[in-house]
Amino acid sequence: MRKKHDMYIDYEHFYRKHRRRGASKAFKVVLTVVLASAVGMAAFFTIKSHINFDGDKYSKQKDSAGNNGAEDKISAVKDNSAGNHAAGNDTPDPENAGINSGKNAGSDFMETVQTPAVTPVVQNPVDPIFTKERIPVKAKGIYVTSSKAGSEDRNRLIELVDTTEINAMVIDVKGDTGKISYLMNSPKAQGIDATTNQIADMEALVRELKEKEIYLIARIVAFKDPYLAEQKHELAIKNKDGSLYRDNNGECWVNPYKKEVWDYLVEVATEAAAIGFDEIQFDYIRFSTGQGIADADFGKEAGTKTKEDIITEFTKYAYEKLKPLGVFVAADVYGTIISSSMDAGLVGQNYVEMSKYLDYICPMIYPSHFGNGNYGIEYPDLEPLLIVRKVLNASKEKIAQIPEGEHRAIVRPWLQDFTATWIKHHQTYSGKEVRAQINGVYEAGYEEWLLWNAAAKYSVDGLQAK
Repeated sequence: MRKKHDMYIDYEHFYRKHRRRGASKAFKVVLTVVLASAVGMAAFFTIKSHINFDGDKYSKQKDSAGNNGAEDKISAVKDNSAGNHAAGNDTPDPENAGINSGKNAGSDFMETVQTPAVTPVVQNPVDPIFTKERIPVKAKGIYVTSSKAGSEDRNRLIELVDTTEINAMVIDVKGDTGKISYLMNSPKAQGIDATTNQIADMEALVRELKEKEIYLIARIVAFKDPYLAEQKHELAIKNKDGSLYRDNNGECWVNPYKKEVWDYLVEVATEAAAIGFDEIQFDYIRFSTGQGIADADFGKEAGTKTKEDIITEFTKYAYEKLKPLGVFVAADVYGTIISSSMDAGLVGQNYVEMSKYLDYICPMIYPSHFGNGNYGIEYPDLEPLLIVRKVLNASKEKIAQIPEGEHRAIVRPWLQDFTATWIKHHQTYSGKEVRAQINGVYEAGYEEWLLWNAAAKYSVDGLQAK
């Protein structure tokens, strides 16, 4: 049964709410400020009376202090601004296809946050006034495309929540194209014209879904960002000759070694948290596995840090920036990295190390994505319960490498609600196969799961009714 909880951040709502708490509290606050000011003024004039100030010198010192203050404020703003699934399903999603790679190609990505005239005030993420209580929910969720969330078709998905065990939605905020699904108040995203109006009023949508007590997860695609890479070539993965690296679909990726990319992702995530998302879930938090990636040039830092090192560092960085906002932080990872150190090295995902800096780690354990013979199963797609159970038992052993008492991410796997027609030994996936995977999760001792379907069409007959 779902728990009722208020995890919606609305700064204006916060102030209205606290003003309504009564004049008594407001009077106490005002009285405290007045008394503090009086004490401060008294101290000032007492000190001044004992010191002989040189007028010109004092004026210059005052001007200097004022300039430093302005620079500090700009630095604070800068510091505090902080389709296809990453499982390897690289078939294009027609709902999210296409990017505008030519617009604003000359705009300065970083300077947009350094100009006070055009930079909105960004709240300090460590200020307790602007945090909310993190209340965990045992999520049973579905992926929702931005096009579905922004249309009347979302009513069908809301009905799914109303009538079945589903209690969570993973909604595209920053999708596979690199575009933001709504007109986000992000200086960095606006600076490269990355925001769209695909979801006309995201705040209203969040309020509507929160009234339904739906746990909201913002999906933010991390390093597969062809739009940012096309706009800012200095942030893109390059070939040895300096040209842009492109994957098998001709799409560019941004370089995970670039800290500017980290700050962009954190800023986007911060804005999603600010409008009420309960959780930030990074997808494609990895390196490309496309043809030619082995010969790519990732820069000097790649000579001293492995792919696993840098992805873990980003995970830690994002977690430390976002956790104080009162949101949970999650990451989608390949299911194969649980037992394959080779796969882990290729994509840069270390299951154990990443789990130390996440609230949730979400392995994509789609049966169709395991090769024939994996985990001793001849054709994994034909044995959904067995493959899910075996992979999650391996996950349990892997996570146990983190000592008792230390932070461990909760494992919440992605399950398959689509038919993998592109593999030879496949079967049609419907309610029976979906339920088999869910049972595999429970038999392995886990309690949460998410369903993936690129078109957000789910097998209702595989879900328990309320």
